[in-house]
Amino acid sequence: MSVTKLPIDYIEFTAPKLEETQAFFAAAFGWEFVDYGPDYRDIQGAGTGGGLERGAARAPLIVLRADDLEAALAQVRTAGAEITHDIFAFPGGRRFEFLAPGGIAMAVWTS
Repeated sequence: MSVTKLPIDYIEFTAPKLEETQAFFAAAFGWEFVDYGPDYRDIQGAGTGGGLERGAARAPLIVLRADDLEAALAQVRTAGAEITHDIFAFPGGRRFEFLAPGGIAMAVWTS
């Protein structure tokens, strides 16, 4: 079976104090932001895509990109991941989330 490569495309951060974290990222790293409602910011100028979401602090979520989301889901599931959120739509695309063996939370998306 051939394995399709899924590149890292996006890193999603969560922070309970969204505005303070956004201000820090801007001042410390020079990043800019596009607001998508009161609880989400798209990070611009970070070298790779990223987002900042209001929520309980957790490790950053690494998001991979796939041309065929259903095939990626099957590939990840077959490799032994625990699917934590089946495919769902969001503004700009669709994605699923999973835990890799060992407990690392990740996601795969497509536009």
